[in-house]
Amino acid sequence: MPTIDDAPGAGRPSSSRTLGLAACIALVMGNMIGSGVFLLPASLAPFGWDAVAGWVFTIAGSLVLAFVIARLTVAMPDASAPQMVARAYGPLAGFAIGWIYWLSIIITNVTIAVAVTANLSSLIPALARPGVGAICSIAFLWAMTGINLMGARTAGMTQIVTTLIKLVPIAVVMILLVLILYDGRADVAPFPARGLTGAGITASATLTLWALLGFESASVAADKVRDPARTIPRATMIGTAATGLIYLIVCSGIALTLPAAETQTGSPFAAFVSHYWSAGPAHFIAIFVVVSCLGALNGWTLIQGEVPLAMARAGELPRWLAHSNANGTPTHALILSTFLASLLLIANSLQGLVALFTAMLLLATSATLWLYVGFTVAALRFRIATPAAIVGLGYALWTLWGAGPLASGSSILLMAAGLPFYWWARKSRKAP
Repeated sequence: MPTIDDAPGAGRPSSSRTLGLAACIALVMGNMIGSGVFLLPASLAPFGWDAVAGWVFTIAGSLVLAFVIARLTVAMPDASAPQMVARAYGPLAGFAIGWIYWLSIIITNVTIAVAVTANLSSLIPALARPGVGAICSIAFLWAMTGINLMGARTAGMTQIVTTLIKLVPIAVVMILLVLILYDGRADVAPFPARGLTGAGITASATLTLWALLGFESASVAADKVRDPARTIPRATMIGTAATGLIYLIVCSGIALTLPAAETQTGSPFAAFVSHYWSAGPAHFIAIFVVVSCLGALNGWTLIQGEVPLAMARAGELPRWLAHSNANGTPTHALILSTFLASLLLIANSLQGLVALFTAMLLLATSATLWLYVGFTVAALRFRIATPAAIVGLGYALWTLWGAGPLASGSSILLMAAGLPFYWWARKSRKAP
C-alpha cells in the first residue's frame, strides 16, 4: 500500500498563494455557474420531468464527489489531482488523468466561448452565422487569457465581480417563477402518464453534470490557495451545494414552463423573461448572461494554465510549459491552451452555435469524468472516505455510459493520444 507521502508534492511559496475563502467559493461557483445554467434549458426541455430527476441524481453525485475531493485535499493539500493518482497507481496513471483533464478544460473553454456568442447573438443576430460566431468566440478566449496573464489576483477579483453579476439573471428568473406560479400564469408541463424513464434520466443526467463541472476548481488551483487544507474543502462543499440548489430550481423551472419552441434559442433565459415579462428587460438579461459566461470562462482559463504547469513541474510535459511570468502566471501553458482551443473552434466553425455547443458539452463532460474516476480510485487506494469513493466511482462510470459511445469513446482516444508526449517528456528528463 503506497503512503500519501510516497511521491513529491513540493509546497509552494506562501507569497504565491493569493486566493482566500471568498475567492475560492467564487472560483467554484463562478466556474459552475457559467454557460450550463443559461443554455441547458434548451437541451433539457425534450426530457421534461426526466430532467428533474436527472438533476437530483447529478446534484447528489456531485456532492459525493465533492466530499471525496475535499477529503483528499485535506490529506494531500499540496498535491494536484494527477499527483494524487500518481501516488496511488504510478506516474503513467497520473499523467493520463492530468492529460485528459487538461484537454477537457480546453474543450470546456471552447464550449463556454460558444455559449457567450450564442447569448450575445440574441442582441446581435449576425453572430449566429457560423463563421462570424467562431471568430467572436475566439476573441473571447484570448480576452480572458489576457486577464489571466495579469496574475491570479486579477483573475480572482474578476471572478468575484462576475460571480455577483451572474446572480442577477438567476434572481430575476427565480422571482418570475414564483410570481407566475403564484398567479397561475405558468403553463407547467404535465407529469407524464407513463412516469419517468430510465433512459431519459440517464441522458439528462449527463447533460446536467456539464452544468456542475467545476466543483474541483479550488482543489486544482491549490497551488494558489491560502491554507488549502482548510479553505478548499469549505469552498468546494459550499460552492457545490449552493450551485446545485440554484440549478435545480432555475433550469427545471424554465424547461417546464416555457413553450418548447421558445427554449430552442441562443438565450433561453432572455426568452423566458420576454415570454413572462417583456422584451425590454430580456435584452438586459441577455447582457448579464454574457457577463456571467465570461466569468466562467475567466475561471476555467485560470485552471487551464494550472494543470499543464503542475504536469510540467512533475516532468510529465516539456519543461518550457512550467515557465511563469513575474505575476506567477504560467504564460506558456496558458497561451498554448488557448491556441489549441482556437484551433478546435476553427475546425468546427461550420456548425451552428447550438449544435456546436451540444457536441462540445458531451465531449467535455466525458473527458472531465475521467478526473473524477481518478479522484475516487485514489481515495480507495489510500482508504480515504471509502464509502463515498465507491458511490462516487459508480456515479462517474454511470454518467460516462450515459454520455454515449461517441463522446465517451472519443475521450478515451484523447487520453491515449497523450502517451507519446509522456514518453517524450520522460526521455527528455533522462537525456544528459
